[in-house]
Amino acid sequence: MVNKNDEFKLNITGYTSEGGGVGKFDGQAIFVENTAVGDEILCHIIKAKKSYAIGKIAKILKPSKHRIEPQCSCFKTCGGCSFGHISYEEELRLKAQKVQDAFARIGGISPEFKPIIPSPQTTRYRNKAQYPVRRENGILQIGFYAKKSHRVIDCEDCLLQPQEFSTITELFRKWINDNNITVYSEEIGMGLIRHLYLRKAFGTGEIMVCVVINGAALPHADSLIESLKGVSGFKSLIVNINRQKTNVVLGETSEAIYGEDFITDILCGIRVKISHLSFYQVNHDGAELLYNKAAEYASPTGKEDILDLYCGAGTIGLSIADKAASVTGVEIIPEAIENAIENAKLNNITNARFICADAFKGADALREEGIKPQTIIVDPPRKGCSMDALKTVSHFNPERIVYVSCDPATLARDAKLLEEMGYKAVEVTPVDMFPRTAHVEGVCLFHKHTEI
Repeated sequence: MVNKNDEFKLNITGYTSEGGGVGKFDGQAIFVENTAVGDEILCHIIKAKKSYAIGKIAKILKPSKHRIEPQCSCFKTCGGCSFGHISYEEELRLKAQKVQDAFARIGGISPEFKPIIPSPQTTRYRNKAQYPVRRENGILQIGFYAKKSHRVIDCEDCLLQPQEFSTITELFRKWINDNNITVYSEEIGMGLIRHLYLRKAFGTGEIMVCVVINGAALPHADSLIESLKGVSGFKSLIVNINRQKTNVVLGETSEAIYGEDFITDILCGIRVKISHLSFYQVNHDGAELLYNKAAEYASPTGKEDILDLYCGAGTIGLSIADKAASVTGVEIIPEAIENAIENAKLNNITNARFICADAFKGADALREEGIKPQTIIVDPPRKGCSMDALKTVSHFNPERIVYVSCDPATLARDAKLLEEMGYKAVEVTPVDMFPRTAHVEGVCLFHKHTEI
């Protein structure tokens, strides 16, 4: 058994689900962040338990063939990019393996696994950023939380974000300093500026700036607007009021003080209105590949009634509405449903309707109406589908189910449950929507068992 402050040679032989490296010493698992399979390191133990230990790199004795030099100066302190130190080819390999392992370990089933679809870009791909604003030892910090903490790491240029976000962040920093504006302290619940929240529509270039404040109004707003007008694509400035002592970023009250309360994007040929509250995939070009795969699995012929659960702003359903008899979307967030209805009108789509309800209650209500969709698409949050939602889906008795997932573990869990309800997981395609991070999406096609 190893002890704290022990040092020894360690070979990294695997990865954790969060992207950290793991090796074994005297039969004990040793977890070491920022390592790659094939690394031989001098490991320094910082925490020792009976069944495992956590170490850090004291020295890299022999680097893995997969190791690369991180491009981002914040890589080791921010904690947002688990794979900034390994090649993209190795990242794709282990993400594809992560999906297969989840199905084997959690689902106990083995559908056909298709090759992982890589992201078209591995940098500058994110269309959304939330920057906490704090003072650390009197110094203004705008960036990201350090891993497993609420300590803000200042980041002048995150390489996952568009270049314009860095420009806006620096303008925002200057505006705060020039006007002596207070920033929020979580410890005492005082100070005005809490978060800077940015969104960009890659299809049109439009940018939304949202400032989250612990107060009633944004002072010196005119000077902020004037500086933002110099940023290409700046379309909207929204003030969101959050006076609660909470970790939740956004409050319930918002006002657009410049421009509209939305920006417009183009995704899969569909014009999409996005508010600051809308769920929207953060990787625009990756989302098109993801949704194209979902459409391929749905295989509409023009005759099907399609049910789109957890539909968000309606993007998936609207993108295939021209190939379906009808599309019905269900989503619990009212603002997202408003966006979905507006998006249908914006694109002159008349065979789609959207209902604001929990996935289970909304689907159940449709079943009582006598609606019998031949295809059901589900795109749930990370926690997956509720048992009630899965039961309702199976009671519709559709020919096929297309499950879009952002978590392999809950996808595998729900796949096992759907198998028990009469649906076979036929094929899974992993999609890398979040390069350099440990997250991976997947699209799974289910067919109704022939004997049912």
